Amino acid sequence: MKIDEIVAVSGLPGLYKIGSSRSNGMIVEDFDTEKSKFVSLRKHQFTPLGTVAIYTDDDATELNIVFESISEHEASHPIPTLNSPSKELFDYFGIILPDFDRDRVLISDVKKVLKWYHFLKKRALFPFEKSSGEEEE
Repeated sequence: MKIDEIVAVSGLPGLYKIGSSRSNGMIVEDFDTEKSKFVSLRKHQFTPLGTVAIYTDDDATELNIVFESISEHEASHPIPTLNSPSKELFDYFGIILPDFDRDRVLISDVKKVLKWYHFLKKRALFPFEKSSGEEEE
């Protein structure tokens, strides 16, 4: 699965696979039940994970790179729980992304990234396939 095919929907828990879009909303598929449902643009906002980035001191780092860093550091630095103190969560984020902008990245952002990572890893959706535009290293 590609990161561009996954979307967060405001007001709904978890992440969803993008089915198709319509002028008044989007059809999304639940990863657990594999059921599709229509979600209205009037009530919800959509955030494709491929468009999410974390502010750094210089620019921003794409979410898939942050996820890869979490995965690389997971053995040596266990992921704190979402209920951990803010300082502990920020310290952990400083390990996986040392140059993140501490003024613009909020604790809610850190928790959301870690929550999404757990969601994707639990469902074996991570690591992602490379997009057609990405080059293999």
